Order: sequence, then structure tokens, then C-alpha cells
Amino acid sequence: MLFRQKLHNELTLKNADFQLHLLEQSRELEFYLSTLAELEKTPFAEIDRRFANTENIGAIPATELESNGSFSFPFANSWQNHQQARAWALDILANRTTFAADGSQLYVEKETSLPIGAIQIGWFENPHNAEQSYEKNAEFRILSPRELLENQDEPINPETRVGEERFHAEAAKVGEFLTRKSGWRQRGEKMPLAFFDGTLLVSFSLPQTKIQTSFVKAMADLVLHSREMQVPMLGYIDRSFARDLISMLCSFREEPVGNRTLFDASILHRRVPGFQTVTKLWGDRTCFCYSKRSGLNAFLDSETGKPLVGFSYLQTTSDSSPARLDIPAWIYEEALLDELLDVVRAECVIGLGYPYALETADQTAVISIRDREVFFRALQEFATREKLDFSVTRKGASKGRRR
Repeated sequence: MLFRQKLHNELTLKNADFQLHLLEQSRELEFYLSTLAELEKTPFAEIDRRFANTENIGAIPATELESNGSFSFPFANSWQNHQQARAWALDILANRTTFAADGSQLYVEKETSLPIGAIQIGWFENPHNAEQSYEKNAEFRILSPRELLENQDEPINPETRVGEERFHAEAAKVGEFLTRKSGWRQRGEKMPLAFFDGTLLVSFSLPQTKIQTSFVKAMADLVLHSREMQVPMLGYIDRSFARDLISMLCSFREEPVGNRTLFDASILHRRVPGFQTVTKLWGDRTCFCYSKRSGLNAFLDSETGKPLVGFSYLQTTSDSSPARLDIPAWIYEEALLDELLDVVRAECVIGLGYPYALETADQTAVISIRDREVFFRALQEFATREKLDFSVTRKGASKGRRR
């Protein structure tokens, strides 16, 4: 139970902290926007020279910055109503296959006398063709105590092991789609697109554990597979807390990043007098940038040393911060970026601000509270039927009913 008067008293007590924080953010915001304006006016060769021997610069803009003359890329289309927007979106998506995969997991230890896990991977593949049916399906897998506890090269929390299995299964499902759609150009198909829920740039502080290394390798391999199959994919981050642009702007000014309070997404849609809003309107995007964050050696081309992944921020709603799109660099280099962005915009029109394919995959994968109750009941029935010496606690079942 929350006591409203106590809440009110605490908010009043912390008012000065809120005011100070907002003042610091305002100063930071002006610094970043003025630096961005300076960056836009700088010849690309000079930008390249400044960043040449600098480590952890976060990102470096692609050459399209110079040709565009601005870090902001406004969306060319506008509509009078949602019906017009939807008609545009349906035209973009017609006869084009989009795909998304997502996962959910269960781990029970306190509720059962043995550690047991489960993962469910949902996916949605839509050809957007009246003559072809879409596929919405899921895979469910139990992780037994043996799978969670045995054959470990290093101590691992069983719940982390469940998360690892879920991550690899999601990546594998996207990889299967990339393989299937290889050769789309030769078949005369529209460019397909796979959505991955989350960042492509998986990173951990060094030294990495083996399980962390497996996460990084799986994603780096998926990016390389996309390039090999020549099938576009992206990582969609609806609310990003990345600071790659922040690091880039600080490096450009030769200023330390320090204890900054803002994130990339929080400086792009803010309206500040005297400065251009980068992603002002729905559909606007930022310049494509190559990722140059430290600790991402796995995402560098083994032959050229160039980044395998870049990103752009896309305004997918009218009032909130833009979404971050992690995009394999080959897509920009093959001049497929604009088409990819239109597909994302179209999916967000249909999904009312969020890609419909990802939303559907999430709904397919989710394990609800009611599903947990079914899971516990099935476990107990299984243990009783097979005369196994483990049980489900009444407390776990009671929690499931109350929450």
C-alpha cells in the first residue's frame, strides 16, 4: 500500500534535487546541440582527421552527413490523417516479407524443490500478400536441472543460463529467416527485413566470462550472416540509453564525457530556442553513424578493421524520444538504408508507434501470470505421475494467484 501523504512529503523534500538536475541537463543540452551544429559545418575530411587516432569516440558519421549538410534527415511525406498514413504504409509493405522474433523465459527455484527453467520463442513472418498466409508461431522448451547445473566450465547462476538459452534461440530464429530469404534479388522480390528486439551491439566490460563471450559471438555472427546472405536486419531499441552520440560530440570538442546526465535519444527530440530539433517530426531520422564504441572488437571486420554495425535514430511517435535502430553497415554501403527506414516507418504506422511485427512476436512469446500457474500445475502433475521426488510449493502458487 502506498501512503499518499508520505509520497507528497517525499516529493516536496526532493524538489531542489529535481530542479538542480533539470538545470544541469539544460546546460548539457545546449553544449551538445551547439557542438552538433559545429560538426555539421565541418568538412568531412576534417571530421575524419579529428577522429582518426581517438579511442572510444562512440560513433563517427557516415559520408551522407556531408552530402546532406545536416545531421537531421527530415521525412519527405506528410498526411492529413491516419487513413492516408496507413494507405502509404500498406503500399510500402505490399508483397514484402517482414519478420520478427522475441522470447520470454521462466526460472523457478524458490517455487520448486529443483531448479527448472523454460523459454518460449515467438515469431511472426508476414509476406503481406493476400495469396500467402502469414506465420505466427512459438517454440517452447524446458530446461531441466541437469541442463542448468551440469557441464559448467565456470560458476553460472541458473537463471543466467536460462537467459543465455533464450538469447541464442532468438538469434537462431532470425538467422533461419535470413537464410531462407537469401537470393531475394534474383527472385525479383521486394527487399525483406528482419527485426531483432534489442541492440545488435552486445558488449560487456572486460574481462568477459565465457557466457558473455557467447552472447557477443552469437550477435556478431548474426550480423555477418546478414551480410553473407545479403538480407537486411536491424536491432530495434524503443527506449535507448546509449551515449554513442554524446561520446562523439565530446570527442569532437576534445572534452571528457564525465558524469553526463543525458542520453543520445534525449537530445534529439528536445526543442531548445536557437537550435534545430534533430528529429522534429514523425519519420525524421538522424545521419547514419558507424559504431566506434570501445569494447566492440567483435563487431569489426576482420579484414578491413571497419565497424560492422552502425545506427540511426528514427522518430516513430510525435511526442517521445526517437527509437534507435542498430543496422549492419553493409546495408548503408549497399544503398538500402532509405528503403529499410521506410519499411520501419510503415511497420510503425500499422503498429501505432511500434513495429507491428515486433509487437506480434512479443505477444506470441509472452508467458503471462496465468501461464505460470498452468506451468506450476503441470509440473506438479508431472512429478506425481512419474513419481519424481520434487514438488511445487503452495507459496509459489499463491503468489501467482494474488499478483
